[in-house]
Amino acid sequence: MTDRRFRFGLVTGQPGPASHWAGLARRAEDLGFDTLLVPDAAGVQASVPALAAVAASSSRLRIGTFVLAAPMHSPGRIAWETATLDQLSEGRFELGLGAGRGDAGGTAELLGVPFGSAGERVRQVGEAIQAVRKLFADGTFRPVQQPAPPIMVAGSGTRLLRLAAQEADIVAVHTSSEEELRERLPVLREAAGARFDELELSVNVFAIGDGPLPEWMRQFGIDPAAARDNTNPAVLTGDTATVVDTLRRRRDEFGVSYVTINAHALEAAIPVVEALAGN
Repeated sequence: MTDRRFRFGLVTGQPGPASHWAGLARRAEDLGFDTLLVPDAAGVQASVPALAAVAASSSRLRIGTFVLAAPMHSPGRIAWETATLDQLSEGRFELGLGAGRGDAGGTAELLGVPFGSAGERVRQVGEAIQAVRKLFADGTFRPVQQPAPPIMVAGSGTRLLRLAAQEADIVAVHTSSEEELRERLPVLREAAGARFDELELSVNVFAIGDGPLPEWMRQFGIDPAAARDNTNPAVLTGDTATVVDTLRRRRDEFGVSYVTINAHALEAAIPVVEALAGN
């Protein structure tokens, strides 16, 4: 896993017309980002049509959901929309799935779907993966990438990470410290077994640099006052050289090679992506 090359994804939910998505796609592509990812949340534009606009405006950039909350979507629709986005992008789609945030009950009510316990929602992630692969294998839906587009599962809990290690291609690990990240690795290794080295490990970064952190990060479990000195994988601090060294060290120590970056940190990310993308 430490031999993997770095990949960088840009995560954005900023709403706008198709021209906004087209411009953002072209800029991300020009800057060397590998993927453009759109969240699945009621407060932003729906990810599937937004990603369709990105697909139409780019040629190299891969696209993905970050991440579809499986409890909010039927497995069949996830498979259908996955195949469609893979066709529209000519084989550049990556399906991101998760169990939904614990406070997403209001969104579920808005969509008219039940919002079960944490265990039930993890089970729904597994059911979605199984349905996608079955419906692709039997020819019901036909993606460009065969046998299926890459699947990312994002989460922090042990049950979801075990499922991710067993079923996904990419595992996005959410932790509040490097020590927690270190503790998750044996869980992933045990669950993945012989396929562990095939997994691509990812972390999501919300901020880069030493500037003040916005209070909205608290809703993602980040304490701005505590996220200093590169103790939290979601916040990269220091100058560009320090950030580059930190990411290299984490790849060597933890195997994390896929770094997704919130659009809030885009400008600060540019020299980092330039230094590491593809290396």
